[in-house]
Amino acid sequence: MLKVAITGPESTGKSTLSQQLASHYNAVWVPEYARTYIDELNRPYTLEDLEVIARGQMALEKAASAQTTGLLFADTDLLVIKIWSEHAFGRCPDWVSQKLKEQDYNLYLLMGVDLPWEPDPQREHPHLRQYFYDWYKRELEALQAPFVEISGQHEDRLAQARLHVDALLRQQT
Repeated sequence: MLKVAITGPESTGKSTLSQQLASHYNAVWVPEYARTYIDELNRPYTLEDLEVIARGQMALEKAASAQTTGLLFADTDLLVIKIWSEHAFGRCPDWVSQKLKEQDYNLYLLMGVDLPWEPDPQREHPHLRQYFYDWYKRELEALQAPFVEISGQHEDRLAQARLHVDALLRQQT
C-alpha cells in the first residue's frame, strides 16, 4: 500500500485535495477526525482533547488501511497535531512525537498558503499561515520525510499533486 499525507496550515485546501485525489485514483480517503470531534465539543479544546484527536486520527487511518492494498490519502496526520499542540499549549505529548517519527507515508504534500483564507469556526490563525507553513516545512525536513510543496489555485494544486502521485506509482512498478 502507498500512503500520501496532505499536510499544512489551515485553509490551504487539504480536505479538498485529499478528496479529489482519492476520487481520481479510486483510492481510500481518510478524513480529518478533528473536524467531527471539535464540532461535537461544547467547550474550548484542551491538550487532552488533542490527544484524543490524535488517537482518533490514527484509528481512522488504521481502519482505512485495512480496506486497501492500493493508495491511501490522509487528509491530515500527526504532524498537524504536534504543531497544533506546541502552538496552543507550548508542548506536545511525547507519545504523539514518537508516533509521528514512526509514520510511514510514502509522500507528504505540503500545502502552500497562496489560496485565499476561508473563514470557518474551527480555524484560528488567518494571519499566521506563512509562519505555520515554514514550521511544517522545518518539521518535515527534520523528519527527513519525503515531501513536495503544492501551490497555486485548486486546479493547479490537483495537477501538481497528480504529477507527484503518478511519479510515486511509477517508482513502485
